Amino acid sequence: MQVQSDLALTPGLSARVELTVTDADTAEAVGSGDVPVLGTPRVLALAEAATVAASAPYLPAGSTSVGTRVELTHLAATPVDRTVVAQARLTTVEGRRLVFDVEVTEGGQRVAEGRVERVVVDRRRFVERAGRPS
Repeated sequence: MQVQSDLALTPGLSARVELTVTDADTAEAVGSGDVPVLGTPRVLALAEAATVAASAPYLPAGSTSVGTRVELTHLAATPVDRTVVAQARLTTVEGRRLVFDVEVTEGGQRVAEGRVERVVVDRRRFVERAGRPS
């Protein structure tokens, strides 16, 4: 297998994804609290979705990326029926390691901010290894 050393991934790539908060997205629903506002696990999932959207089109055939590290600060509550926007920007490419700055906003207010790291892997080998007994 020939290793592709120059991925088409370069700092500055970005993407945004939106979510209109429903009852299923609340802290009550996802088990992260007992209040009817956007739960932190959903904020994280949205931020990760933005990193995938920013990088997936540029990955080599047969590859995917997997999350390896997250630093996220959830700054503000977002009620049901409001729309949040996650923006991810690729800041660092070190071999297979990708680092993104992420920001989630609602109506111009910052809801969350942080960093997400992902690693580019061969999809088939990753799935095979994941299915092996420990």
